[in-house]
Amino acid sequence: MTSPAKFKKDKEIIAEYDTQVKEIRAQLTEQMKCLDQQCELRVQLLQDLQDFFRKKAEIEMDYSRNLEKLAERFLAKTRSTKDQQFKKDQNVLSPVNCWNLLLNQVKRESRDHTTLSDIYLNNIIPRFVQVSEDSGRLFKKSKEVGQQLQDDLMKVLNELYSVMKTYHMYNADSISAQSKLKEAEKQEEKQFGKSVKQEDRQTPRSPDSSSNVRIEEKHVRRSSVKKIEKMKEKRQAKYTENKLKAIKARNEYLLALEATNASVFKYYIHDLSDLIDQCCDLGYHASLNRALRTFLSAELNLEQSKHEGLDAIENAVENLDATSDKQRLMEMYNNVFCPPMKFEFQPHMGDMASQLCAQQPVQSELVQRCQQLQSRLSTLKIENEEVKKTMEATLQTIQDIVTVEDFDVSDCFQYSNSMESVKSTVSETFMSKPSIAKRRANQQETEQFYFTKMKEYLEGRNLITKLQAKHDLLQKTLGESQRTDCSLARRSSTVRKQDSSQAIPLVVESCIRFISRHGLQHEGIFRVSGSQVEVNDIKNAFERGEDPLAGDQNDHDMDSIAGVLKLYFRGLEHPLFPKDIFHDLMACVTMDNLQERALHIRKVLLVLPKTTLIIMRYLFAFLNHLSQFSEENMMDPYNLAICFGPSLMSVPEGHDQVSCQAHVNELIKTTIIQHENIFPTPRELEGPVYSRGGSTEDYCDSPHGETTSAEDSTQDVTAEHHTSDDECEPIEAIAKFDYVGRTARELSFKKGASLLLYQRASDDWWEGRHNGIDGLIPHQYIVVQDTLIS
Repeated sequence: MTSPAKFKKDKEIIAEYDTQVKEIRAQLTEQMKCLDQQCELRVQLLQDLQDFFRKKAEIEMDYSRNLEKLAERFLAKTRSTKDQQFKKDQNVLSPVNCWNLLLNQVKRESRDHTTLSDIYLNNIIPRFVQVSEDSGRLFKKSKEVGQQLQDDLMKVLNELYSVMKTYHMYNADSISAQSKLKEAEKQEEKQFGKSVKQEDRQTPRSPDSSSNVRIEEKHVRRSSVKKIEKMKEKRQAKYTENKLKAIKARNEYLLALEATNASVFKYYIHDLSDLIDQCCDLGYHASLNRALRTFLSAELNLEQSKHEGLDAIENAVENLDATSDKQRLMEMYNNVFCPPMKFEFQPHMGDMASQLCAQQPVQSELVQRCQQLQSRLSTLKIENEEVKKTMEATLQTIQDIVTVEDFDVSDCFQYSNSMESVKSTVSETFMSKPSIAKRRANQQETEQFYFTKMKEYLEGRNLITKLQAKHDLLQKTLGESQRTDCSLARRSSTVRKQDSSQAIPLVVESCIRFISRHGLQHEGIFRVSGSQVEVNDIKNAFERGEDPLAGDQNDHDMDSIAGVLKLYFRGLEHPLFPKDIFHDLMACVTMDNLQERALHIRKVLLVLPKTTLIIMRYLFAFLNHLSQFSEENMMDPYNLAICFGPSLMSVPEGHDQVSCQAHVNELIKTTIIQHENIFPTPRELEGPVYSRGGSTEDYCDSPHGETTSAEDSTQDVTAEHHTSDDECEPIEAIAKFDYVGRTARELSFKKGASLLLYQRASDDWWEGRHNGIDGLIPHQYIVVQDTLIS
């Protein structure tokens, strides 16, 4: 029962080992197939790369030839220009420079793509050919090495199989010898037991007869025991021999088993990896890397060359300048654009008098004509200035249209994985929008209006030039010094203003007056930095006690003047809003109700000195007036607060600058909006008050020059203007411009309104009526028939 079972078990072990070896052999076969497929894929990949770059080289060459044809087409057209000197001169103009650079860029791209095609054909493709040849050759040698490794592994497995069979055989012999030895031992024990029992059963007999029997029986037993002992000794020797063989065989089997497992592990873990890395992949990835890096180097250098050309074009585009081109054009053709010689007086028949005759009886006629020309020029200048403002506003609109930054098409190159998204992205480009037609129509309509105004302005300027020349010559001949008198009057007026408003620093009053007259609609006022040189010049002039902004000159930079005003408040030793009331003012900002907030701010500020309150009242009335033009100057109360907050109120140390500055800006904004509710009225606090002219009562809000206010004018009225209502009849007049009265005495009216004039209050003002209300009317805003004016 035991031997067949062991034999069956041995067969099962052998069968299991054979199965495992067959699986390993199948794996080894598949490994070779896998490496073969990998080699075929590499060869195919390298072949595809060669075909790809060969086709790409053809495309690059075709593209290069087309670019060259394109460039040569227009360069030939340029070379065929008859007037070569004209062509040479035109090259200095910025648009022509852009065009030349664009053609040069096309030629440069043509050369670059030819070079790229040559690199593909003569550099990259041969590299792939070499890689393919090297890969095939190395794989064959790698396959030989791999086959040798597999053979060695199978040899080890076969050796293990032999050792295992030997071990099983010797172990089976050992077990068989052990079994036989146990049988001999059992026989010996059995024989020994029989002898003892027989001796015990025997009864005493006669000495002679029994003695012979016992001797005979002992002899038989002794012979049987010796046989058994001899057999036992043989079997014991056989078992010992087989047992030793089995132990040695088992040791050999265990050693072979360990060596086989180590060999299998080494093959699968190390040999296969080394075979792929150091044989199959030997130099493949490095060679492919070099080939593809050659491609990258070529493409990157192509891109760099293109970027260099594009940078040159971009620089030329940045330098597109109409003013410079105009100057260059006029310099190139100086003989064409230079003014001709002045026409000289050509006397007739010996009449050598080349100057106007201002003697009687023509003197009075010349005086009257000079006055008429002056009146006509005043009206024409006002009208032409209005036309100019309209023209400039229209020009700005056109410039906004043509300079809109719609050239960024980067969104069109944000490709995704689906072509649908590419199409949808391209469809959103500027040129494909339906509104382009509407914008073009608006642009053309605006251009038509602009050229109409431009023509009207130039015609008006030409007429003014002719009349001004006549007036100047008449004035020079008659010996009038109107401009000198006006200058002296302005200087004396400036001195009077400085004396009458000492509570307001001269720099503050003068800057505010200038901005109020010329800069209410200046975009970005107080936000855009001015010229530091001009700021320093104006500041130094004020420090010397001069007023560089006096008079009616408008040749100063508005942003520089605004910078001087901000710089003055920023440079005060003690800020306009003292630090000791900082926390009280910050508490006011937290109130939601604007009216309540204004009342609390008023209570806090009333503790300040009167001079400080007068300056605050004056400044914030001006800022409120300025904010009313926010649609033009883009400076609403909040933007003004951001500009003036840091200058008027500093955040004490130890506070969060960011959060506190936001509260400061909110405080300044509230003060600008609610300045009438915050600061005392002139009855409550005597002192200068800002008017819409920029000073207490010095300037009119008109856009065309300096006129005195109605109150000052009525004080300077001469006796000839003071006639009673019974002595003159009302005169009708028509308003030329809109006017908003600054005080209760001045009337407000719209352009085209019918006005009733009673009498002249001064050279600049009339006493009259409009819509049933009596008041003062500015002379320069109306048209009165000359025949009705005394």
